[in-house]
Amino acid sequence: MSAQNQEIEFDFTWISNVQVNQPAVLRRAEQIQTRRTVKKDWQAAWLLKAVTFIDLTTLSGDDTSSNVRRLCYKAKYPIREDLLKALNMQDKGITTAAVCVYPARVCDAVKALKDAGCDIPVASVATGFPAGQTHLKTRLGEIRLAVEDGAKEIDVVINRSLVLAGQWKALYDEICQFRKACGDAHLKTILATGELGSLTNVYRASMIAMMAGSDFIKTSTGKETVNATFPVAIVMVRAIRDFYWKTGKKIGFKPAGGIRTAKDALAWLSLIKEELGDDWLKPELFRIGASTLLSDIERQIYHHVTGRYAAYHDLPMA
Repeated sequence: MSAQNQEIEFDFTWISNVQVNQPAVLRRAEQIQTRRTVKKDWQAAWLLKAVTFIDLTTLSGDDTSSNVRRLCYKAKYPIREDLLKALNMQDKGITTAAVCVYPARVCDAVKALKDAGCDIPVASVATGFPAGQTHLKTRLGEIRLAVEDGAKEIDVVINRSLVLAGQWKALYDEICQFRKACGDAHLKTILATGELGSLTNVYRASMIAMMAGSDFIKTSTGKETVNATFPVAIVMVRAIRDFYWKTGKKIGFKPAGGIRTAKDALAWLSLIKEELGDDWLKPELFRIGASTLLSDIERQIYHHVTGRYAAYHDLPMA
C-alpha cells in the first residue's frame, strides 16, 4: 500500500533535539556482524528468501536495452531451475522483488518483463540520482516521466544540504512534492547516509522522510564512498519502529550499496528479524538493492546442492 499523499502534521522543533547514542549503536552493530550464521538446509532456505527481497539493479553509464532485457530475464529466473528442483522449490514462483534502472531505461524494462510474462515491478531512480543537485522542477519532472513510462516504484534522492543545514521543514516539503509526483507509485527515499555527517542526522532524516509520505527509506545510492552499514541500518530501522509505534504505519527499509555476498544477505535478514520482526520480512516492507549479490547467492545454492562450487560457465547468467 502506498502512503498516497498522506502528510502528517507535526512539530519540527523536536527533530533538532533528537540525539542518537552512538556507542550503543556501534555495540549492537558489532553483535550483528559477529553472530554465527545458519547452516545447510536452513541456510539454503534463507538464501532463497533473500532472493525475493532483491531489487536487481543496473545503474551504469553503458546500460543498453539488451543488458536491461538480460537483467529482467534474470529477475524472473534468478536461480537455475535444476537447482530449485533439487530443493523442491521449482513451483514456488521465486523471483526478485523488482528490477531497478535509470529513468531512460524504464520502457526497456517494462517491455522486457511484459514479454517475459511476469508482473515484477520496475523501479526507477530519479531526482538527479545520485547527487540530487539538479533543479527541483527537473527532479519532479523526472519522477513524472518515469511513472508515465511504467515505473511502479521511484527511488528518489534527497538534497543532502538540507540535512546538513538542519532545514527540516524544507526537507519535509521537498519530499512531500516527490510523494505527490509519484502518484500511485511507491516512493522509496534514499538518504545517502554516508554523506549526512552523523547517526543523529540519519535518524532525523529518516523521520522526516517517513512523515512526508515515503513508503520506504533507503540507505544509499550505491555511489557514495560509504554505503549501507550496520550502524546506519540500526538507526534507520529503529526510526521505522518508533514511527510505527507513534502512527501505526509500517514503513519499508532498503539497504543498498556494498551488499555483495550471501553471508552479507543473511546478516541483513537477521537484523530485520531481530529489530523489526517477521512482519517486515516480506518484499512489501524489506528490499536489498544489489547488482552482484544474486550471483553469489546462486553460487552458494549450487554448492549446497552439488557439493562443489560452480565454474564460471556453470552459471552463465551470473
